Amino acid sequence: MSRIHSTAVVDSAAELDSSVTVGAFTVVGPHVRIGAGSSIGPHCVVEGHTTIGQDNRIFQFNSIGAISQDKKYAGEPCELVIGDRNTIREFCTFNIGTAQDAGVTRVGDDNWFMAYVHIAHDCQLGSQITMANNATLGGHVKVGDWVTIGGLTGILQRMKIGAHSMIGFASHVGQDVPPFMIVDGHPLAVRGVNLVGLRRRGFSPGRIAAVREMHKLLYRQGKTLADARVAIGQLVENTPEAADDVALMEGFLGHATNGIAR
Repeated sequence: MSRIHSTAVVDSAAELDSSVTVGAFTVVGPHVRIGAGSSIGPHCVVEGHTTIGQDNRIFQFNSIGAISQDKKYAGEPCELVIGDRNTIREFCTFNIGTAQDAGVTRVGDDNWFMAYVHIAHDCQLGSQITMANNATLGGHVKVGDWVTIGGLTGILQRMKIGAHSMIGFASHVGQDVPPFMIVDGHPLAVRGVNLVGLRRRGFSPGRIAAVREMHKLLYRQGKTLADARVAIGQLVENTPEAADDVALMEGFLGHATNGIAR
């Protein structure tokens, strides 16, 4: 208990590992579970059916696990699940899910959330994501691994953001963003391939060449989306090392329900 500040209010039913640190004037509700090595800064509220994994750093003035900002929410016991080693900076709001979806808002591992980030109900986030200041996700948004979202960017509800993509500063995202692409603007437009990010992650020249070819097939050759998908599937014949990347793109395009960013 020496790691919990004397002014913090931690419900006796909450489950905190003995190594968890809780700062001054923070409130932790009865249905909260926090794993080893995690720290909660001062003046935070952690409530709802919220599970926080290991080695997370949650800075001051955050609201974690509040009910959704959805008028249909009627008190159902929905959840927020946060993985391991995430950094959550000041003034972020992460809400629980709703009964209209899976009932769970889920955040993966090793993500970096800067100040004033909002994660709405039922969002599903992967790992190694960076969201800059004031980036906002509407309800039911899905974000793949290794995505970077620029500051002041708004993503409408139910959008899908593909892995390894990058969204530029102050963008309005009203369509699905395919994997590997750089997009920005209002209206949203594809600017190219996230080459810097792929190289940093150790993509081989062959894999990068395949990704660049996918970009050409989608955006530079005047193909319909259906024809582009067929051509993308054939890339594996010449570049078998990019099979996983091709499968990622094919799977994404097959489930893109909001149209893709052009």
